[in-house]
Amino acid sequence: MKNHPVRVHRSDENLAREGQLAWKIAEVASENVAVSDDVTDMVINRIIDNASVAAASLTRAPVVAARAQAEDHPYQPGATVFGVTGRFSPEWAAWANGVAVRELDYHDTFLAAEYSHPGDNIPPIVAVAQHTGRSGADLLRGIVTGYEIQVDLVKAISLHKHKIDHVAHLGPSAAAGIGTLLGLDTETIFQAIGQALHTTTATRQSRKGEISTWKAHAPAFAGKMAVEAVDRAMRGQTSPTPIYEGEDGVIAWLLDGPDAAYEVPLPERGETRRAILDSYTKEHSAEYQAQAWIDLARKLKQQYPHLSAETISSAVLHTSHHTHYVIGSGANDPQKYDPTASRETLDHSIPYIFTVALQDGEWHHERSYAPERAGRPDTVALWNRVTTQEDAEWTRRYHSLDPAEKAFGGRVEIELTDGTRIVDEIAVADAHPLGARPFARADYITKFQQLAAPVLESTEIERFLDVAQRLPYLTAGELAGLTITPATPFAPGPKGLF
Repeated sequence: MKNHPVRVHRSDENLAREGQLAWKIAEVASENVAVSDDVTDMVINRIIDNASVAAASLTRAPVVAARAQAEDHPYQPGATVFGVTGRFSPEWAAWANGVAVRELDYHDTFLAAEYSHPGDNIPPIVAVAQHTGRSGADLLRGIVTGYEIQVDLVKAISLHKHKIDHVAHLGPSAAAGIGTLLGLDTETIFQAIGQALHTTTATRQSRKGEISTWKAHAPAFAGKMAVEAVDRAMRGQTSPTPIYEGEDGVIAWLLDGPDAAYEVPLPERGETRRAILDSYTKEHSAEYQAQAWIDLARKLKQQYPHLSAETISSAVLHTSHHTHYVIGSGANDPQKYDPTASRETLDHSIPYIFTVALQDGEWHHERSYAPERAGRPDTVALWNRVTTQEDAEWTRRYHSLDPAEKAFGGRVEIELTDGTRIVDEIAVADAHPLGARPFARADYITKFQQLAAPVLESTEIERFLDVAQRLPYLTAGELAGLTITPATPFAPGPKGLF
């Protein structure tokens, strides 16, 4: 890997495009580099993982609405959409599938200077691959690039510090991945990256306060914009330049300002792209910083079955700055303690999540968020006694570049009504590569089988698993099999303009 210095340039400095971050990303994307076996295996895992959470969300309102929009845009050759037969315009297929993948907050994650769900790259790249008749090997390389660029940007440039939504890194990474898929030249990919970034910067209000259904749509929108940006670039259209470094560009006005300086790591020429191996998936349907806390609560339930609203006077979760201020009591969002809050809001409330996981000894993507579950009197009582505090050491570990030290958990201190204390801690989730039970292919398959069983026939489940696991060898015709379709069609979705 090579670190590339990135700073704001005045217009009269005339920064050459070869010195611009978007160009350097495009150079990575336009190079044809072999994919290693372990990276191939992980791409297959994540395709299965995305299908798992998409299957579990097929009947949820945001997914139904997005799917209905795609159905109003049939197209040939087009791309497939989860949950329905037929082919649709690729940007709308990317949109519908992106919402399905993101709705339950249940797929992979990477956390560093910024946070991300790099699996969001997969829907737009698959849609374009199906539409353009590419092979499984082409798709594989495109997805590898999407992961590489997003993870590298996330390692270097913080967006949330300036209240910019994390999908601002997704637009460029998806555009780069599509560029690799199609074998586009550096110039075309460069223009697409600039347009994709320019159109996907938005504020973090989508993840603050009363969180709405837009949370699932935000990355799908970025993927859709990436598809459209590539289309425009292929037609010879250009984009704002320099998009990152310009004196009126993204860094100068949306991020660290005119004096900003970053070091962005990117692969050297010919270097194998391995960033996907730095990411990790979720065993539980909740914000990633909650994964380890769910596992700790599950463990405490087994060790101390007497823990309850009657026996606990307070529980303090000592954790990282990010966890405390984004999903903890440090956010100062009253909605995080509101039993009538939306699922999206509860998903970003670690006091709620820890309470329910401690009481139930499990976490379920539907039961744990049910209104009757959130409103249970003993849950509300205990929930209001759970708070978070920032701990400098856990913050340091959260930002550590050493994989063996990097942590997303913390230490819990529980005060009981009889005066005794219980103290325990966890660094990473059980499913993390360094956790107690790291996810492997069998776990991804089990997750898909369990989540898909209520909506898909067993034959469809096995068909999809067979296609996904043959990814590098799929022909263009077989690539259409990377979708899931229930035996009984769903009722039509709501109507809008189309």
